[in-house]
Amino acid sequence: MRATAPLGWIVVMITLIAMAGCQRAYYAAWETVGKEKRHLLRSQIEKARDDQQEASEEFKDALTRLKEMYGYEGGELEKMYNRLSADYQECVERADQVEERIANVQRIAKDLFKEWQQENEQIQNSTFKANSARKLKSTQTRFARLEKSMLAASRRMQPVLTNLRDYVLYVKHNLNAEAIGALKTEVASIEADVNRLVRDINQSIQEADKFLAEFET
Repeated sequence: MRATAPLGWIVVMITLIAMAGCQRAYYAAWETVGKEKRHLLRSQIEKARDDQQEASEEFKDALTRLKEMYGYEGGELEKMYNRLSADYQECVERADQVEERIANVQRIAKDLFKEWQQENEQIQNSTFKANSARKLKSTQTRFARLEKSMLAASRRMQPVLTNLRDYVLYVKHNLNAEAIGALKTEVASIEADVNRLVRDINQSIQEADKFLAEFET
């Protein structure tokens, strides 16, 4: 237990530094435990991928909850509304988390590529320099595909959240079977939106896996 305490304190300090917004100190702190920018980028991409997968499940759960409301009446509708509202809030929180994680990935990638370029310029051996430059360019190209895919999935979440919020607010003020039944004619739209979102998330996850498989740390 004593052996892990110093590392634990370092992680706490790194977290505080990150919250303070001092990126240079953040990287320097991680370097004290042997973590370079390339390690941090891999870690953040893995976390972004996992966050997106969890977001996909949250949105699917909310859709399922909405469709389940059709068969309920009276006091049961109140319970179902509370569950639907909770599902919506979880979707909002997860979408915010995904957006924040993507921003972290973008920031670290930008700093890594800048450092890589600067260090390439210091290489004197022409063969090494050319090989490193090609690898940098290839990594940047693959990251651009990943970034585009992640952003597309993240942006798709916002209109789905807007539609979900509309349903939640409607149900809140119309807790009767007749009003809930009217949702049947509208739910196909949000179901299609959720299905498109899930497809975009799956594509983003595939791009993350592909990038990580080729990214050397």
